[in-house]
Amino acid sequence: MMSSLYGVYGASGCGRGILPLARKELQQRGISLDRLVFVDDRPEIRLVNGHQVLSYTEFLQKDATERHVVLAIADSAVREKLAARCAFDGVKPWTVRAENSVLMDDVILGEGAVLSPFVVLTSNIRIGRYFHANLFSYIEHDCVIGDFVTFAPGVKCNGNVLIEEHVYIGAGAVIKQGRPGKPLRIGRNSVIGMGAVVVRDVPPGTTVVGNPAKALLRG
Repeated sequence: MMSSLYGVYGASGCGRGILPLARKELQQRGISLDRLVFVDDRPEIRLVNGHQVLSYTEFLQKDATERHVVLAIADSAVREKLAARCAFDGVKPWTVRAENSVLMDDVILGEGAVLSPFVVLTSNIRIGRYFHANLFSYIEHDCVIGDFVTFAPGVKCNGNVLIEEHVYIGAGAVIKQGRPGKPLRIGRNSVIGMGAVVVRDVPPGTTVVGNPAKALLRG
């Protein structure tokens, strides 16, 4: 009998980190693990960490009542293209979160998110589509996060912060708390460098590094 098919889209490091979370979720729901596969546009090997690797075309052709994918792609622009492709083909977004991730009070999480182990989202938070939060990241109260935002491990996002679409925040970065009615704003397509300490607004399309974080000057 056919059943739903679940895919981790991307078989590299990001995908291999997400796979155990996806596997655990299916086990808890009593779904056979042979219904969990990797999806990769150019599969170089056919078995990774005990799971079959299919091309996207093969994933669409495999017998299934429904298809679901979590996008294990760090590059947000690629993630957006794949999300559009999957939506066109009727593949449903799959949100995957670790058992020990914590969502406290009045948190709205958009479709297709990934919450890695030890991620904490506190209260009154709005998060857009296809958000990635890596290990030990947190978001404090009254924050708004746009679509296709990526947190590397250990990001500390304090309260009253607005992060626009397609922002990448590097490992260990700290974002200072804004004020009610005047959030600290990180503009669309910005990059926050590893370990940066952000104490003021970041204009769209800007890369900032250091403590305090300043715009990276290109030579």
